[in-house]
Amino acid sequence: MMDTKPHAVIIGAGFTGCALAHDLALRGYRVTVLDRGEIACGTSGRTHGLLHSGGRYCVNDHEAAVECIEENILLRKICKQSIEFNGGLFVALNDEDVAFGVQFEKGARDCGIPTEKLTAEEARKLEPELTPEVKMAYIVPDGSFDPLRLALAFAASAQRNGAEFRTYHEVKGLIREGSRINGVKVWNRHNNAEYDLNSDILINATGAWAGHLAEKGGLSVPVIPTPGVMVAFNKRLINRVINRLALPGDGDIIIPQRRMGVIGTTSFEVSDADYIPVVDDQTQMMWDRAVELVPGFKDTEQRGVYMSARPLIGSSVQGRSLSRTFKCYDHKDSEGVNGFVTITGGKATTCRAMAEKTADMIVKKLGYGSACSTRDVVLTSYRNYYRTVQG
Repeated sequence: MMDTKPHAVIIGAGFTGCALAHDLALRGYRVTVLDRGEIACGTSGRTHGLLHSGGRYCVNDHEAAVECIEENILLRKICKQSIEFNGGLFVALNDEDVAFGVQFEKGARDCGIPTEKLTAEEARKLEPELTPEVKMAYIVPDGSFDPLRLALAFAASAQRNGAEFRTYHEVKGLIREGSRINGVKVWNRHNNAEYDLNSDILINATGAWAGHLAEKGGLSVPVIPTPGVMVAFNKRLINRVINRLALPGDGDIIIPQRRMGVIGTTSFEVSDADYIPVVDDQTQMMWDRAVELVPGFKDTEQRGVYMSARPLIGSSVQGRSLSRTFKCYDHKDSEGVNGFVTITGGKATTCRAMAEKTADMIVKKLGYGSACSTRDVVLTSYRNYYRTVQG
């Protein structure tokens, strides 16, 4: 049992790292967050911004679906500032999609996801730009969020309780002494200085880069960087999230983001999350799929094309068959090395839950800290992050 405030060092300032900093700071920890770039400079800053209802996973990934709907409800309460409460539609374009609706209804009901069935006419009344080919649809409580504002709201709330964020501080190595990780070797990219930072617990929250960081300490994490391409259109033709009523596939979600519409995404595996090509044929596929759902995008200017790498948990299956849930690893249990924990997998929608599970593990491990309170604490304004001088 520790009798002094332990120092938790978090590597990665994406959604999960920022949410974990918030959670641990509330529990009484001294918290330092390191990132080689800015807040949400990796996958978190490149997400399409879908606040999942869980509908996408309710047929074939029950665990992930339940996580999504539970966290969807919580984020609406604690982070209204970052969310557009626009709702979503799952739309059927052919008889096969209509038949899938039976499984969808059952899956949604089993996962606690509220739905409402609409006729084609009702769906097009809600979203006039939908294709005339639509046969029926379901309303779900999807939403869209601003990625940077979501991350900054967690970061600002963590700062309010004493957490320190060191952006552009890159981890060059782990300080390992025998069977324990005692800290990190850091490169301050602002001034080109290097220093050692000791920790009582080091948390790997680097997402798709989790395996790469673990290797610096001779450890391993079964995470598979699984990128996909997204296309942003320079016009907002729909006000609700539009999903294809089918098992998850390429180009089956359009998210309204401010004045844009974003179509996503493809799915393939890479070994290095830092070097992901923007593939022309995948870009064209996204364009075609967007037009299939909302024909007006055919005459809409393309605003940008971008890639991001999901941190999917590895197994014997591949690609879209990998679960979208998350896992927390104590490397003392898995590899006999103390002082180092990894959290990976999951989705932006579940970042608070990921942080809670990780913090619970750390509190139990170190014998220090209070119970989780992030379910009830309303996050401070994302604007407050930049009102505090950064280290």
